[in-house]
Amino acid sequence: MNIIDLIIKKRDKKELSEQEINFFINSVVDKSIEDYQTSAMLMAMCINGLNQRETSDLTHAIANSGKRYDLSDINDLVVDKHSTGGVADTTTLITAPLVASLGVPVLKMSGRGLGFSGGTADKLSAIPGFNTNLTIEEAKKQVKDINIALMTQTEETAYADKILYSLRDVTGTVESKPLIASSIMSKKIASGTTGVVLDVKCGKGAFMKTYEDAKELAKLMVNIGRFADVRTVAVISSMEQPLGHNIGNALEVIEAIEILKGNLKGDLFELSMTLGAHMLVLSKVAKNVDIGYDYLMKQLVAGHGLNKLRELIAYQGGNPDIIDDYSLLPKASNNLEIFAKESGYLNSVDTDMIGKASVLTGAGRLKKTDEIDLGAGITLSKRIGDYIENGEKIGEIFSSSLEKCEQAKEIIENALHITETAPEKPTLIIDRF
Repeated sequence: MNIIDLIIKKRDKKELSEQEINFFINSVVDKSIEDYQTSAMLMAMCINGLNQRETSDLTHAIANSGKRYDLSDINDLVVDKHSTGGVADTTTLITAPLVASLGVPVLKMSGRGLGFSGGTADKLSAIPGFNTNLTIEEAKKQVKDINIALMTQTEETAYADKILYSLRDVTGTVESKPLIASSIMSKKIASGTTGVVLDVKCGKGAFMKTYEDAKELAKLMVNIGRFADVRTVAVISSMEQPLGHNIGNALEVIEAIEILKGNLKGDLFELSMTLGAHMLVLSKVAKNVDIGYDYLMKQLVAGHGLNKLRELIAYQGGNPDIIDDYSLLPKASNNLEIFAKESGYLNSVDTDMIGKASVLTGAGRLKKTDEIDLGAGITLSKRIGDYIENGEKIGEIFSSSLEKCEQAKEIIENALHITETAPEKPTLIIDRF
C-alpha cells in the first residue's frame, strides 16, 4: 500500500477502505508522507467527497491518532456542545454554567478562534488569570468538584487533526463537509464525552451558507456520533446576523454575564437556552426540550447559572470580581461610534463582513500565531427588522488605534443594509436532528 495509489484512487472517485484510510492517517502522523501528498489527498477528498462509511472511518482514525480519554470515573453521562463557528457566538459561557448548575457534568475542550469565528478559549483568556491549559486529570477533578471545566484541547487529542487542519486552511479545503465532520467529531469522540449537542450554523456568517448544506453536515455528524455510541443531537441555527450584540472577547464575556444576570434576552439567550435544554435531555435530567428549557429558566432567575460561572472562574484561577466590575476586563484604548446615515428598517446584514471587521480591530486572528487584542471588537445595537432613525447611534468600535476603528467602520457601514420596508425577521432555530 502506498500513498500515491490512494491519492489516484480517490482522484478517480473510488471508495477508500478502512485500512486505506488508517494507512493515510498513520502516514500523516509518522510523517512518512510529504505535506504535498497529504494536501493532494485532502483536495481529492474535498472535490470527490467521502461517503458516510468513509467519513466515519476517517473520524475514528483521527480520534485514534492521539490520546483517547475515559471520563466514566466522573459519571456515565458527561455532556458537551460544539458550534461550527459564527459571529458573536458566546453560547458556551451561558449554557455550560447553567447546565452544570443542575448537577450535570460538563467538560468542554475548546479551541482558539481563527478568522472571524471566535474561539471559546480566547474569550475565557479575556478574564484576568483564567487558566484554560488544564491537564485531563485536573479537568476531571474539577468536574467532580464543581460539575464543570472549560479547557483548551490538549496536544495529544486527535493529533492528526492539527496537521490536517493546518494544511486545509492553506489549500482551500476547509469547507469540505466530510472533512469538517471528521475534524469536529474526532475530537468529541477522543475527549470521552458521552453526549454532544451540535450547533450547526447556517447563513451568511457560516461555513454552510444554505440550509441544504447545513442539513447534510448535521446529519453526517449525528450519524458519526451514533455509530460511535456518543449520543448526538444537532440544531441548525441562523447566522444571517451576529448572534449577539457584542463581537470581541472581553465584550462577549460581558454580554454572557448580562444574560446570566437576567438583564438581556434575544437570539443569543434563546439559542443558549435551546442548546442547554438539549444537553439536559441527553443527560437524562429532562424528559424533553421544553422541560429542559423550564429547568434552565428557573436556574437563571434564581442566579444559579451566574453563581456557577463565578465558581468556575475562581476555580480556574480567574478573578470572579469581573462579574460585578467590568472595568477589570481588558479594554481597547480607542473607540469610534457608528451613526445611521439614513432612516429605515435594517433589512439584512453581511455577517461575514462584520466578522472580518472585528478581525481588523484586533479581536480575531488571520493566522494561528497572531496575537489577539482581548479588548478589541464591535457592538451593534440593531437587529434585522428593527427601525433605525437617521443619525441614531447603532454601534461602536473598539481597537488599539483610531485607524483600525475607521477601517472597520467603513466595512460595517457597507455590511448593514437599510430599506424603507420592514423585512421578515430570520428564524433562529431552523431545524433539529
